[in-house]
Amino acid sequence: MNYLDIVNLIFSILTTLATVIMIAFVFFFFVGIFKRKKYPHTDKINKYGIIIPARNEEKVVGGLIESIQASNYPQDKLTIFVIAHNCTDNTAKVARKYGVEVYEYNNPNECTMGYAFKYLFKMIEKDLKVNNFDGFFIFNADNIVSNNYFEKMNDAFEYFGHKSVVTSYRGAKNFGTNWISGMYGLYFAFGCVYESRARTLLGCSTRVQGTGYVIASDVVKNGNWPYVSLTEDWEFSADQILNGNRINYCDEAVFFDEQPTKFSIMWRQRIRWSAGHLLVCKTRLKDLFKALFSKNTKHRFSVYDILTNILPFTLILTFLCILQCIFTLFSPLAGISLQDAFLGLQYDNFMMNFLMPAGFLYGFLRNLFVSYVGAFLTAVIAYIICNKKIKNVPLYKKIIFAFVWPLFVFLQFFIDVVALVRLKHITWKTIPHDDKNDIKSLS
Repeated sequence: MNYLDIVNLIFSILTTLATVIMIAFVFFFFVGIFKRKKYPHTDKINKYGIIIPARNEEKVVGGLIESIQASNYPQDKLTIFVIAHNCTDNTAKVARKYGVEVYEYNNPNECTMGYAFKYLFKMIEKDLKVNNFDGFFIFNADNIVSNNYFEKMNDAFEYFGHKSVVTSYRGAKNFGTNWISGMYGLYFAFGCVYESRARTLLGCSTRVQGTGYVIASDVVKNGNWPYVSLTEDWEFSADQILNGNRINYCDEAVFFDEQPTKFSIMWRQRIRWSAGHLLVCKTRLKDLFKALFSKNTKHRFSVYDILTNILPFTLILTFLCILQCIFTLFSPLAGISLQDAFLGLQYDNFMMNFLMPAGFLYGFLRNLFVSYVGAFLTAVIAYIICNKKIKNVPLYKKIIFAFVWPLFVFLQFFIDVVALVRLKHITWKTIPHDDKNDIKSLS
């Protein structure tokens, strides 16, 4: 075995291991297509606080409050809290017209949504005590909820004995506006169908995606909320699993939120998500790895699952490819020409062989096409499963969105690279919301 054989063998093993740990994702994918968990109806009516952070959201905050107040859940069991966070418009004034609890907080150095939660929970503890509520719903100001949302979430919350975070189906209220909002709509449908459904059905914790979830009051005991990073949802999810709590999913509870319609906004938001993902990996990877082998860990597979979720696989595989090419450059020192070395790399390496089995360009294009078709078909399946939940989108637009979807997925590689390079300079910025769709138009 010569130098090049050893290099290829080592990197074949590493890339194979990186691929194998993703097998669970494939299993969850297929289970989610065919199965979902339903919860029995309960007569227990729990009392909830509803948390709405709002930064310059005067155009949409009223729509969410109206949808909550129009829901079929007893209104005396729902208390709406709006936190006008670093606002320069009339968000607080608009919210007060609906008779809800409104707090204002201004600190330009604390601009992420997590800081709004942190301040509001402290104020609730001070004024009302968080333990006077059974749980708290987390929303964003641009969300709206279906009429039976709280009823279905209450069923799930009670089913798990208040011991689980419960998240819900996230739809796009402006799904059909253009291809960008359509891609976001598909993205969240993917998360619900291919990630959350199977995990809950099989007893594995899923994760929260932004908003649209309920937590027990014990989670914010004494008004404590420490999650203030760029992606507090990832941070919160990792810590819940580390603490032995599960995050379960209720497929029958549907809420909608507004998605970006401009490429520049999409690019900025997805880079922030990727940067937040990397930061959570940096801060939680060590604790999750330790928990994986700890005797005290309650839900070991959930720990493994969230651990693999926070790993930046795109960057890892890219790094392995680059590193292998660097080691191959040293082949002449072992008496192997670079031409022969890279020809051997093309055919002997596991990943290179998978991507480029019959010539560099032909293999690359062939497998790119296969990946494109695969992503297109998964979009079609998501449309079929979520057909009743995707509102006001004509068939021709669904077809266009399905064809564009693979490009939205492939773009993640470039986003991850930019996020890694600019990690220290990425900050949270407001996403403008002004969509006028209400729950009646989405029913």
